[in-house]
Amino acid sequence: MDQDEAAIPLEMEDGHSTNLKDFDDDGQPRRTGTVWTASAHIITAVIGSGVLSLAWSMAQLGWIIGIAVLIAFSFVTLYTSSLLADCYRSPDPVRGKRNYTYMDAVKVNLGSMQIWLCGLTQYTNLYGTAIGYTITASISMAAINRSDCFHENGDKAPCHPSNNPYMIAFGLVQIIMSQIPDFHRLWWLSIVAAVMSFTYSTIGLGLAIGKVAEGNFHGTLTGIDVGTVTQAQKVWRVFQALGNIAFAYSYSMILIEIQDTVKSPPAENKTMKKATLLGVSVTTTFYMLSGCLGYAAFGNNSPGNLLTGFGFYNPFWLIDFANACIVLHLVGAYQ
Repeated sequence: MDQDEAAIPLEMEDGHSTNLKDFDDDGQPRRTGTVWTASAHIITAVIGSGVLSLAWSMAQLGWIIGIAVLIAFSFVTLYTSSLLADCYRSPDPVRGKRNYTYMDAVKVNLGSMQIWLCGLTQYTNLYGTAIGYTITASISMAAINRSDCFHENGDKAPCHPSNNPYMIAFGLVQIIMSQIPDFHRLWWLSIVAAVMSFTYSTIGLGLAIGKVAEGNFHGTLTGIDVGTVTQAQKVWRVFQALGNIAFAYSYSMILIEIQDTVKSPPAENKTMKKATLLGVSVTTTFYMLSGCLGYAAFGNNSPGNLLTGFGFYNPFWLIDFANACIVLHLVGAYQ
């Protein structure tokens, strides 16, 4: 399509006219995403409240293996994401037909028989992720309640609010937000969610730095020793730590959808690869800082979550704010 053809006005059924230049080659409204918006989507998808459990994962693995695993998973994520970015258009990554979802890419590249296995795996993953987000958000909301209770009645007060009302509230919010038409076009929601993730991660990081600055530097090369826990518990915790780190980097199931928001030229795969490099670099930096400094602050006694596990009690208002940021982030990330 040349420039003259692109500027031809079309008469619509409602009497309004439009130009072909307002649409992409597939007839959809022209995409406007850039490296920066795609990076924001990636950071929102990747950096979740799981970053706050990395100190616990480091405690199971120790300094050597813990840092090595974090770096290894970052390279694996970067490499596999680059491969997947080339699958957005098929058979040619620049001029081929668009694949709008991960399942579309699987169908085109692996055949229709594989799409059933892909669909089962992807929806199981999404189902588990949705449950995880709901539970995590409810824990953060309950943690705000507990924090206020401890502040008013002391650290030894019996403050044990139920998570169930918060789960129900979070679910109702998601049902309402799911009714918003063209929700995927609310690009600013990813920006807000990314800011929230940076905020609570930075707060957790800052609190850990403060504890280390007080002279509390802990940790061992191999993590928790057998003896403190049984050999079976050690093995189980190591695998759980590896799973936590792997899950913390996971966003392949929505990479194609993110790429479908990117404008061209340049080719979408080139833009997406740059966005992936930026997004993975930022998240890895945060993960390294949060995991290492959290482990240095608490050592092998690192809580499962720095903010909801009450590794910190004060300042209570800052803990409450950080947990509120977690909730807001998960509201956006769930969608």
